[in-house]
Amino acid sequence: MPDQLTAVGITRPLIVSDRGLAATGLVQRIEGLCPPAAPVFLDVPPNPTEGASRAALAVYQTHRCDGICAIGGGSPIDLAKCVALMASHSGPLESYAAIYGGISRITGTIAPVIAIPTTAGTGSEVGRAALISLDDGRKLGFISPHLIPRRAVCDPELTIGLPPFLTGATGLDALSHCIETFLSPRFNPPAEAIALDGAGRIWRNIDAACANGRDVAARTEMMMGALEGGLTFQKGLGAVHALSHALGGLREPSLHHGTLNAILLPPVMRFNAGHVGDKMKRLNAALDLPAGTDLAAEIEALTHRLNIPKGLRTLGVPPEKLPWVIERALEDHSHATNPRPVTREDYARLLAEVMV
Repeated sequence: MPDQLTAVGITRPLIVSDRGLAATGLVQRIEGLCPPAAPVFLDVPPNPTEGASRAALAVYQTHRCDGICAIGGGSPIDLAKCVALMASHSGPLESYAAIYGGISRITGTIAPVIAIPTTAGTGSEVGRAALISLDDGRKLGFISPHLIPRRAVCDPELTIGLPPFLTGATGLDALSHCIETFLSPRFNPPAEAIALDGAGRIWRNIDAACANGRDVAARTEMMMGALEGGLTFQKGLGAVHALSHALGGLREPSLHHGTLNAILLPPVMRFNAGHVGDKMKRLNAALDLPAGTDLAAEIEALTHRLNIPKGLRTLGVPPEKLPWVIERALEDHSHATNPRPVTREDYARLLAEVMV
């Protein structure tokens, strides 16, 4: 860590993490490797918000920090990216959202970030996006190559303490990244190759990682698969993420992003069937499954084995919120790269299928 901080020019880092990791002692271990008196911000919500980003920015500015060290899953890492953006760019945060033309407004002046993932899930440590819920509830994507952390320190041993449910939910999040980016219609063969490799690593190791959290070999494969999913984001995601981003914008209940992706992936895959050429055959081959395997059904079986909740009603999503969710999904940056065009009515049917 000291060498990495020096390499990217950080002399006064803000440490961003959450209280759960602080309780394990990990944050304190990282703090001990940073310059003395490095400030720590731990009030990161499960879905990072504009308000929490402002609070972290205030700490950053008060202590005259010049970079950020993010420790945890996608929430601390995405919030750290948002703070880095706000610390170096003026004006309303909304103006930098991708759907409002913000990609070109984010410049290389952004503060440096070092990401230390403690889950094998989001891929945010190598991704160019941050997903932030604005004060009005909209969950927007902020996307730029300048948002990619300057360093990603990926140590599988930091995931050993992750309990089985979160191992499964975050692993299925990473699997959804690999599958959705592979199925995206954008032309990017290198990204497709990486996505296939990542999907295979996750598929072959997720059961073992959940059954025995101290299996370092399985944890290593899971972390590499998650990292590869993050590397392929520029190919675009699809309807799974358009919906999960929208659902993640609900104030109540607070929903885990990976769990949502696990629930939504099978019905969206069935919806896209027939619109992806030979890609399902290639996916099955990458996962060591026979060519004619119903992969959506196999993923449903996997979510059942890993005790993922069956549907949105189980998670407490009120049916009256679904029209709001659909409107947000239609506006999401992932909507445009689903392999099959999705209408308002299609989203309603997909949500009805998972409202169990």
